[in-house]
Amino acid sequence: MKELHYLNISNFVTNSGKSYPINLSYQTFGKELHSAPIVLINHALTGNSNVIGKDGWWNDLIGKHKCIDTEKFTVLTFNIAGNGFDDNPKNLIEDYKIFSARDIAKLFAIGIEQLKINKLFAVVGGSVGGGIAWELAALKPKLTEHLIPIATDWKSTDWLIANCHIQDAILNNSSQPLADARMHAMTLYRTPESLTKKFARTKKNESLYNIESWLNYHGNNLSQRFNVSAYKTMNQILRTIDITKNRGTFLEVASQISSDIHIITINSDLFFKAEENWNAFVELKSVKNNTYIHEIKSIHGHDAFLIEFDQLKRFLKPIFKSELKSDEKSRKEVAYFS
Repeated sequence: MKELHYLNISNFVTNSGKSYPINLSYQTFGKELHSAPIVLINHALTGNSNVIGKDGWWNDLIGKHKCIDTEKFTVLTFNIAGNGFDDNPKNLIEDYKIFSARDIAKLFAIGIEQLKINKLFAVVGGSVGGGIAWELAALKPKLTEHLIPIATDWKSTDWLIANCHIQDAILNNSSQPLADARMHAMTLYRTPESLTKKFARTKKNESLYNIESWLNYHGNNLSQRFNVSAYKTMNQILRTIDITKNRGTFLEVASQISSDIHIITINSDLFFKAEENWNAFVELKSVKNNTYIHEIKSIHGHDAFLIEFDQLKRFLKPIFKSELKSDEKSRKEVAYFS
Protein backbone atom coordinates (compact mmCIF):
# COMPACT_ATOMS: atom_id res chain seq x y z
CA MET A 1 0.00 0.00 0.00
CA LYS A 2 1.13 3.54 -0.74
CA GLU A 3 2.40 5.43 2.28
CA LEU A 4 -0.08 7.38 4.39
CA HIS A 5 0.77 11.04 4.95
CA TYR A 6 -0.67 13.23 7.71
CA LEU A 7 -1.70 16.86 8.05
CA ASN A 8 -2.09 18.05 11.62
CA ILE A 9 -5.11 20.28 12.19
CA SER A 10 -4.73 20.90 15.90
CA ASN A 11 -7.76 23.05 16.64
CA PHE A 12 -10.48 22.25 14.13
CA VAL A 13 -13.80 23.86 15.01
CA THR A 14 -16.87 21.96 13.85
CA ASN A 15 -20.07 23.57 12.61
CA SER A 16 -21.57 22.60 15.95
CA GLY A 17 -18.98 24.84 17.64
CA LYS A 18 -16.84 22.09 19.17
CA SER A 19 -13.04 22.19 18.96
CA TYR A 20 -11.37 18.92 17.97
CA PRO A 21 -7.79 17.94 17.03
CA ILE A 22 -7.60 16.11 13.69
CA ASN A 23 -4.82 14.16 12.02
CA LEU A 24 -6.00 14.24 8.40
CA SER A 25 -4.43 11.34 6.51
CA TYR A 26 -4.07 11.14 2.75
CA GLN A 27 -2.40 9.31 -0.12
CA THR A 28 -1.33 10.34 -3.60
CA PHE A 29 -1.08 8.20 -6.71
CA GLY A 30 0.22 8.79 -10.21
CA LYS A 31 2.13 11.93 -11.09
CA GLU A 32 3.97 13.85 -8.39
CA LEU A 33 1.86 16.47 -6.64
CA HIS A 34 1.88 19.81 -8.54
CA SER A 35 3.35 18.24 -11.68
CA ALA A 36 -0.01 17.38 -13.33
CA PRO A 37 -3.75 18.09 -13.07
CA ILE A 38 -5.06 16.91 -9.68
CA VAL A 39 -8.09 14.66 -9.19
CA LEU A 40 -9.54 14.36 -5.69
CA ILE A 41 -11.33 11.04 -5.02
CA ASN A 42 -13.68 10.83 -2.01
CA HIS A 43 -14.31 7.35 -0.64
CA ALA A 44 -17.62 5.75 0.35
CA LEU A 45 -18.86 4.64 3.77
CA THR A 46 -16.58 1.70 4.51
CA GLY A 47 -13.93 2.76 1.98
CA ASN A 48 -10.65 4.58 2.47
CA SER A 49 -7.90 6.47 0.67
CA ASN A 50 -6.43 3.32 -0.91
CA VAL A 51 -8.09 3.61 -4.31
CA ILE A 52 -5.61 1.55 -6.39
CA GLY A 53 -2.99 -1.14 -5.99
CA LYS A 54 -3.30 -3.96 -3.46
CA ASP A 55 -6.82 -3.88 -1.98
CA GLY A 56 -7.57 -0.74 -4.04
CA TRP A 57 -11.34 -0.33 -4.25
CA TRP A 58 -11.41 1.50 -7.61
CA ASN A 59 -8.71 -0.36 -9.55
CA ASP A 60 -11.16 -0.78 -12.44
CA LEU A 61 -11.32 2.97 -13.05
CA ILE A 62 -8.01 4.43 -11.87
CA GLY A 63 -4.47 3.50 -12.89
CA LYS A 64 -1.99 3.52 -15.75
CA HIS A 65 -3.80 3.98 -19.08
CA LYS A 66 -7.17 3.54 -17.36
CA CYS A 67 -10.13 5.94 -17.36
CA ILE A 68 -8.49 8.21 -14.76
CA ASP A 69 -4.96 7.77 -16.04
CA THR A 70 -2.24 7.98 -13.40
CA GLU A 71 0.24 8.67 -16.22
CA LYS A 72 -1.55 11.99 -16.81
CA PHE A 73 -3.06 12.93 -13.44
CA THR A 74 -2.17 13.19 -9.78
CA VAL A 75 -4.81 11.35 -7.76
CA LEU A 76 -5.28 12.72 -4.23
CA THR A 77 -7.33 10.85 -1.63
CA PHE A 78 -8.12 11.91 1.94
CA ASN A 79 -9.45 9.61 4.61
CA ILE A 80 -12.66 10.86 6.15
CA ALA A 81 -11.70 11.76 9.72
CA GLY A 82 -12.47 8.91 12.09
CA ASN A 83 -12.77 6.17 9.45
CA GLY A 84 -10.13 4.11 11.27
CA PHE A 85 -8.03 3.29 8.20
CA ASP A 86 -4.70 3.90 9.93
CA ASP A 87 -5.59 1.57 12.85
CA ASN A 88 -4.60 4.32 15.27
CA PRO A 89 -7.21 4.50 18.06
CA LYS A 90 -6.17 8.09 18.77
CA ASN A 91 -7.60 9.11 15.38
CA LEU A 92 -11.05 7.61 16.01
CA ILE A 93 -13.85 10.00 16.96
CA GLU A 94 -15.89 8.95 19.98
CA ASP A 95 -18.06 12.09 20.10
CA TYR A 96 -19.23 11.39 16.55
CA LYS A 97 -22.50 13.36 16.63
CA ILE A 98 -20.68 16.69 16.70
CA PHE A 99 -19.50 16.10 13.10
CA SER A 100 -21.31 16.65 9.81
CA ALA A 101 -20.61 16.16 6.12
CA ARG A 102 -19.84 19.88 5.88
CA ASP A 103 -17.18 19.50 8.57
CA ILE A 104 -15.47 16.82 6.49
CA ALA A 105 -15.59 19.10 3.45
CA LYS A 106 -14.03 21.88 5.57
CA LEU A 107 -11.27 19.50 6.66
CA PHE A 108 -10.59 18.53 3.05
CA ALA A 109 -10.49 22.22 2.09
CA ILE A 110 -7.95 22.89 4.87
CA GLY A 111 -5.91 19.89 3.69
CA ILE A 112 -5.96 21.16 0.12
CA GLU A 113 -4.79 24.59 1.32
CA GLN A 114 -2.00 23.06 3.42
CA LEU A 115 -0.87 21.11 0.34
CA LYS A 116 -0.75 24.46 -1.53
CA ILE A 117 -3.27 23.34 -4.14
CA ASN A 118 -5.10 26.22 -5.79
CA LYS A 119 -7.07 24.30 -8.40
CA LEU A 120 -8.40 20.77 -8.86
CA PHE A 121 -9.16 19.25 -12.23
CA ALA A 122 -11.96 17.15 -10.74
CA VAL A 123 -13.58 16.08 -7.49
CA VAL A 124 -15.12 12.61 -7.73
CA GLY A 125 -17.06 10.92 -4.96
CA GLY A 126 -19.33 7.91 -4.64
CA SER A 127 -22.19 7.64 -2.14
CA VAL A 128 -21.29 9.60 1.03
CA GLY A 129 -18.06 10.63 -0.74
CA GLY A 130 -20.20 12.25 -3.43
CA GLY A 131 -22.18 14.12 -0.79
CA ILE A 132 -18.89 15.46 0.57
CA ALA A 133 -17.94 16.43 -3.00
CA TRP A 134 -21.13 18.51 -3.19
CA GLU A 135 -20.33 20.07 0.20
CA LEU A 136 -16.77 20.91 -0.87
CA ALA A 137 -18.01 22.53 -4.08
CA ALA A 138 -20.51 24.63 -2.15
CA LEU A 139 -17.79 25.65 0.30
CA LYS A 140 -15.21 26.39 -2.43
CA PRO A 141 -17.27 27.08 -5.57
CA LYS A 142 -14.27 27.92 -7.79
CA LEU A 143 -11.95 25.16 -6.60
CA THR A 144 -12.55 22.47 -9.22
CA GLU A 145 -13.16 22.35 -12.96
CA HIS A 146 -15.36 19.26 -12.74
CA LEU A 147 -17.67 18.15 -9.93
CA ILE A 148 -18.62 14.47 -10.33
CA PRO A 149 -21.01 13.21 -7.61
CA ILE A 150 -21.86 9.52 -8.16
CA ALA A 151 -24.75 7.57 -6.60
CA THR A 152 -25.40 10.38 -4.13
CA ASP A 153 -27.26 13.65 -3.64
CA TRP A 154 -26.67 17.20 -2.42
CA LYS A 155 -28.82 16.37 0.62
CA SER A 156 -29.73 13.54 2.97
CA THR A 157 -33.40 12.81 2.30
CA ASP A 158 -35.91 11.75 4.95
CA TRP A 159 -35.59 8.18 3.64
CA LEU A 160 -31.82 8.25 4.03
CA ILE A 161 -31.99 9.85 7.48
CA ALA A 162 -34.51 7.20 8.56
CA ASN A 163 -32.19 4.38 7.56
CA CYS A 164 -29.19 6.07 9.19
CA HIS A 165 -31.29 6.35 12.35
CA ILE A 166 -31.91 2.58 12.24
CA GLN A 167 -28.20 1.98 11.62
CA ASP A 168 -27.31 4.15 14.63
CA ALA A 169 -29.75 2.23 16.82
CA ILE A 170 -28.23 -1.09 15.71
CA LEU A 171 -24.69 0.17 16.29
CA ASN A 172 -25.55 1.33 19.80
CA ASN A 173 -27.78 -1.54 20.92
CA SER A 174 -26.85 -4.77 19.14
CA SER A 175 -24.69 -7.46 20.74
CA GLN A 176 -22.88 -7.72 17.37
CA PRO A 177 -23.25 -4.15 16.09
CA LEU A 178 -20.99 -4.18 13.04
CA ALA A 179 -22.34 -7.44 11.63
CA ASP A 180 -25.98 -6.53 12.18
CA ALA A 181 -25.64 -2.98 10.86
CA ARG A 182 -23.84 -4.24 7.77
CA MET A 183 -26.48 -6.88 7.04
CA HIS A 184 -29.21 -4.24 7.24
CA ALA A 185 -27.20 -1.90 5.00
CA MET A 186 -26.61 -4.59 2.36
CA THR A 187 -30.35 -4.93 1.79
CA LEU A 188 -30.40 -1.20 0.93
CA TYR A 189 -27.32 -1.29 -1.29
CA ARG A 190 -28.91 -3.91 -3.58
CA THR A 191 -32.44 -4.41 -4.92
CA PRO A 192 -34.96 -7.25 -4.63
CA GLU A 193 -34.35 -7.98 -8.34
CA SER A 194 -30.58 -8.14 -7.85
CA LEU A 195 -30.92 -10.58 -4.95
CA THR A 196 -33.44 -12.73 -6.82
CA LYS A 197 -31.13 -12.97 -9.82
CA LYS A 198 -28.14 -13.83 -7.62
CA PHE A 199 -29.78 -16.36 -5.27
CA ALA A 200 -33.15 -17.49 -6.70
CA ARG A 201 -34.24 -18.86 -3.28
CA THR A 202 -31.46 -21.45 -3.32
CA LYS A 203 -30.16 -22.96 -0.11
CA LYS A 204 -26.67 -23.45 1.25
CA ASN A 205 -27.92 -26.28 3.45
CA GLU A 206 -31.19 -27.56 4.85
CA SER A 207 -31.57 -24.68 7.31
CA LEU A 208 -29.78 -21.77 5.60
CA TYR A 209 -30.69 -19.88 2.43
CA ASN A 210 -27.82 -18.60 0.29
CA ILE A 211 -29.06 -15.01 0.76
CA GLU A 212 -28.72 -15.50 4.54
CA SER A 213 -25.24 -16.96 4.11
CA TRP A 214 -24.26 -13.98 1.91
CA LEU A 215 -25.52 -11.48 4.49
CA ASN A 216 -23.70 -13.34 7.26
CA TYR A 217 -20.50 -13.23 5.22
CA HIS A 218 -20.69 -9.46 4.67
CA GLY A 219 -21.53 -8.84 8.31
CA ASN A 220 -18.67 -10.99 9.59
CA ASN A 221 -16.23 -9.58 7.03
CA LEU A 222 -16.88 -6.00 8.11
CA SER A 223 -16.54 -7.00 11.76
CA GLN A 224 -13.02 -8.19 11.03
CA ARG A 225 -11.82 -5.12 9.14
CA PHE A 226 -13.75 -2.17 10.59
CA ASN A 227 -14.34 -0.44 13.91
CA VAL A 228 -17.68 0.32 15.58
CA SER A 229 -16.61 3.89 16.34
CA ALA A 230 -15.64 4.40 12.70
CA TYR A 231 -18.97 3.05 11.46
CA LYS A 232 -20.87 5.38 13.81
CA THR A 233 -18.88 8.36 12.52
CA MET A 234 -19.39 7.45 8.86
CA ASN A 235 -23.12 6.90 9.40
CA GLN A 236 -23.34 10.33 11.05
CA ILE A 237 -21.60 11.94 8.06
CA LEU A 238 -24.03 10.19 5.71
CA ARG A 239 -27.12 11.51 7.48
CA THR A 240 -25.93 15.16 7.55
CA ILE A 241 -25.38 16.00 3.86
CA ASP A 242 -27.04 19.34 3.09
CA ILE A 243 -25.39 22.06 1.03
CA THR A 244 -28.30 24.46 1.70
CA LYS A 245 -28.17 24.58 5.52
CA ASN A 246 -27.85 28.24 6.63
CA ARG A 247 -27.06 29.22 3.03
CA GLY A 248 -30.24 29.46 0.96
CA THR A 249 -32.08 27.33 -1.57
CA PHE A 250 -30.48 24.59 -3.63
CA LEU A 251 -30.62 26.79 -6.71
CA GLU A 252 -29.04 29.74 -4.91
CA VAL A 253 -26.16 27.62 -3.60
CA ALA A 254 -25.51 25.30 -6.55
CA SER A 255 -25.71 28.03 -9.19
CA GLN A 256 -22.66 29.66 -7.59
CA ILE A 257 -20.51 26.57 -8.27
CA SER A 258 -18.39 27.39 -11.32
CA SER A 259 -17.51 23.75 -12.06
CA ASP A 260 -18.97 21.65 -14.82
CA ILE A 261 -21.32 19.44 -12.78
CA HIS A 262 -21.70 15.84 -13.94
CA ILE A 263 -24.34 14.06 -11.88
CA ILE A 264 -24.16 10.26 -12.19
CA THR A 265 -27.25 8.51 -10.86
CA ILE A 266 -28.46 4.90 -10.86
CA ASN A 267 -31.95 4.03 -12.09
CA SER A 268 -32.47 1.33 -9.43
CA ASP A 269 -30.76 3.03 -6.45
CA LEU A 270 -32.87 2.52 -3.32
CA PHE A 271 -30.53 4.63 -1.19
CA PHE A 272 -30.05 7.82 -3.23
CA LYS A 273 -33.08 7.83 -5.52
CA ALA A 274 -32.58 8.67 -9.20
CA GLU A 275 -35.71 10.85 -9.15
CA GLU A 276 -34.04 13.19 -6.64
CA ASN A 277 -31.02 13.57 -8.93
CA TRP A 278 -33.15 14.21 -12.02
CA ASN A 279 -35.14 16.86 -10.14
CA ALA A 280 -31.90 18.56 -9.08
CA PHE A 281 -30.56 18.41 -12.65
CA VAL A 282 -33.70 19.91 -14.21
CA GLU A 283 -33.81 22.70 -11.63
CA LEU A 284 -30.12 23.56 -11.91
CA LYS A 285 -29.95 23.27 -15.71
CA SER A 286 -32.42 26.17 -15.94
CA VAL A 287 -29.76 28.58 -14.63
CA LYS A 288 -26.46 26.74 -15.11
CA ASN A 289 -25.80 25.44 -18.59
CA ASN A 290 -22.68 23.40 -17.72
CA THR A 291 -24.73 20.87 -15.76
CA TYR A 292 -25.04 17.31 -17.07
CA ILE A 293 -26.59 14.05 -15.96
CA HIS A 294 -25.79 10.42 -16.71
CA GLU A 295 -27.82 7.42 -15.57
CA ILE A 296 -26.41 3.96 -14.92
CA LYS A 297 -28.90 1.27 -15.93
CA SER A 298 -28.63 -1.67 -13.56
CA ILE A 299 -30.66 -4.06 -11.44
CA HIS A 300 -28.02 -3.89 -8.71
CA GLY A 301 -29.16 -0.69 -6.99
CA HIS A 302 -26.82 1.59 -5.07
CA ASP A 303 -23.85 -0.78 -5.39
CA ALA A 304 -23.98 -0.43 -9.19
CA PHE A 305 -21.32 2.31 -9.00
CA LEU A 306 -18.95 -0.42 -7.79
CA ILE A 307 -20.19 -2.97 -10.34
CA GLU A 308 -21.14 -1.31 -13.66
CA PHE A 309 -17.66 -0.12 -14.61
CA ASP A 310 -18.26 -0.18 -18.37
CA GLN A 311 -21.06 2.35 -18.02
CA LEU A 312 -19.07 4.50 -15.60
CA LYS A 313 -16.10 4.55 -17.97
CA ARG A 314 -18.33 5.64 -20.83
CA PHE A 315 -19.51 8.63 -18.80
CA LEU A 316 -16.13 9.57 -17.34
CA LYS A 317 -13.77 9.13 -20.30
CA PRO A 318 -14.84 12.31 -22.17
CA ILE A 319 -14.27 14.34 -19.00
CA PHE A 320 -10.80 12.97 -18.28
CA LYS A 321 -9.63 13.49 -21.84
CA SER A 322 -10.63 17.14 -21.66
CA GLU A 323 -7.43 18.28 -19.92
CA LEU A 324 -6.07 18.61 -23.44
CA LYS A 325 -6.92 22.16 -24.43
CA SER A 326 -7.61 21.22 -28.05
CA ASP A 327 -10.42 18.91 -26.92
CA GLU A 328 -12.09 21.31 -24.51
CA LYS A 329 -14.38 23.17 -26.89
CA SER A 330 -15.61 20.09 -28.73
CA ARG A 331 -16.20 18.24 -25.44
CA LYS A 332 -18.40 20.99 -24.07
CA GLU A 333 -20.56 20.91 -27.18
CA VAL A 334 -21.53 17.32 -26.42
CA ALA A 335 -24.70 16.87 -24.34
CA TYR A 336 -24.15 14.23 -21.67
CA PHE A 337 -27.28 12.17 -21.51
CA SER A 338 -27.74 8.43 -21.48
